[in-house]
Amino acid sequence: RHCRVEKKEMRVRDLGLGFDSDEIVLFKFCVGSCQAERTNYDLALKALLENGSLPRRTARKVSSHPCCRPDRYEPVSFMDAKTTWRTIQSLSAASCMCIG
Repeated sequence: RHCRVEKKEMRVRDLGLGFDSDEIVLFKFCVGSCQAERTNYDLALKALLENGSLPRRTARKVSSHPCCRPDRYEPVSFMDAKTTWRTIQSLSAASCMCIG
């Protein structure tokens, strides 16, 4: 399936950002394939990786296809364990696109 936003309810504590809160927030993230978005660059790089034309140490560090990533983010607000409202900027994906 194509690059898209999916949603999951998560505890703030489980996000791994150090906030002490059992609040549940809606976390939006990007999933899906970008194979249809490959360019000539991606096709050539894939061939060079497969035929060994690039050094092995370099080949491990490059991606021969675009990635599904957020192109816009939105903030998420919640109440922490001390009843203080917090807002985390750029946490949740507002929309996704194939990048790279």
